[in-house]
Amino acid sequence: MTALFETIMAGGPIRHGAYIDGRWVPLEGAMLPIVNPATEQAVGEIAVGSAADVDRAVAAARAAFPAYAALSAGERATYLDRIRALVLERAEEFAQAISREMGAAISYARNAQVPLAAEHLRVARDLLADYPFLSMHGTTAISREPIGVCALITPWNWPLYQITAKVAPALAAGCTIVLKPSELSPLSALLFAQAIHDAGLPPGVFNLVNGTGPEVGEAMAAHPGVDMISITGSNRAGVLVAQAAAPTVKRVTQELGGKSPNVLLPDADFARVVPLGVMTAFRNVGQSCSAPTRMLVPRSRLDEVERLAAETADAIVVGDPREEGTALGPLANRAQFDRVQEMIRVGIDEGAKLLCGGLGRPQGLAHGFFARPTIFSEVTTSMRIAQEEIFGPVLCILPYDGVDEAVDIANDTQYGLGGHVQGTDLAQARAVALRIRTGQVHINHPAWDPNAPFGGYKRSGNGREYGEHGLGEFLETKSILGFD
Repeated sequence: MTALFETIMAGGPIRHGAYIDGRWVPLEGAMLPIVNPATEQAVGEIAVGSAADVDRAVAAARAAFPAYAALSAGERATYLDRIRALVLERAEEFAQAISREMGAAISYARNAQVPLAAEHLRVARDLLADYPFLSMHGTTAISREPIGVCALITPWNWPLYQITAKVAPALAAGCTIVLKPSELSPLSALLFAQAIHDAGLPPGVFNLVNGTGPEVGEAMAAHPGVDMISITGSNRAGVLVAQAAAPTVKRVTQELGGKSPNVLLPDADFARVVPLGVMTAFRNVGQSCSAPTRMLVPRSRLDEVERLAAETADAIVVGDPREEGTALGPLANRAQFDRVQEMIRVGIDEGAKLLCGGLGRPQGLAHGFFARPTIFSEVTTSMRIAQEEIFGPVLCILPYDGVDEAVDIANDTQYGLGGHVQGTDLAQARAVALRIRTGQVHINHPAWDPNAPFGGYKRSGNGREYGEHGLGEFLETKSILGFD
């Protein structure tokens, strides 16, 4: 057990809220409480930084960039391998911290949040074995070079996973980093910084500054010493970051909101895909930007779908995230709990058919940010619950008459992050998948692929993460004519 983990679990104040130039740095800013969403009680507090702290972190990253960028791909791969090994070695520490800071059921933290995060490190390491950083096209050389200092802003819903999704390709590319994790879930980020330190990454290559979006996030986005900023968060936050970054013309990549469709074609195996669709929408308590929260079903099968969906939701165990039998813990924070309650009320007021769940906490839970798994049916695209990202365990069932109408409904949103298609006729499922305007589509609930590019159309963002495409976001392209 690391000393940092013992400090976190003790629940005392953490003044060392920044890791800059290879060492922990005390911050003089305000102390923010870290609230366990299952109890609504503070389990510690952490100091947050300022624009001056961002200046120090950027200066460290700029100073470290030339030497780190000059390392061979093999040397960078070795660092990634060390970091991954430490994340896996300390997996239980990460899982406990994630469950404590944002309420993930401990089984989900152990089986998804931590191991999937480690996969991003593995993929980035493996890509370095043969990535074409220099390629020839006739006598012209195409050089892919690290973009420079990268500012990374990560969210509270997948705190470690989203960190590694950005940090791993940035390090693989040869970039140096300033990370701002969510101030609502900073504990796993501190543990990750300790793993970076213990892996022996050169000072200044990775820096972390805890803080709020308006203070630290905006300073990072506007900083002239930052070459690129990558944010995963709300649309509002993404817009503010892009606006702050515009005067310095830095690269901006954004992975933002979603309202993903799940199209059940008439020939789908409904007994299989309806329960899977409900559980996929509700994974991580519905707090995933790509969650398929709109289930599109043939009108002739609506009664059957409603029965299967309600039976699945009613069987979900919501409760103490520390208990192994819990499927869904609480929502991650008070603001999200209030948002989910508001949108459930909106759905009721709009006249959607409430199949299960509804307002308030599940029976037997008097405190904590717990929400009832809720399903609405007979939803139309004009309803707010069909258009707005709710970010909780709320599923909308929308009936359709014909496949063309299903595609129209699927695309009738400002978002375009993820999508699902279910059908026995694979040719038809493929054809529908190609017509859905989203950055990623899953056919028949396939296994997760950490190499599959992830990102959005429309207001779901710009750029791609994961695998080779994610690595490419951190590289500049230089052509050298007459090289050969």
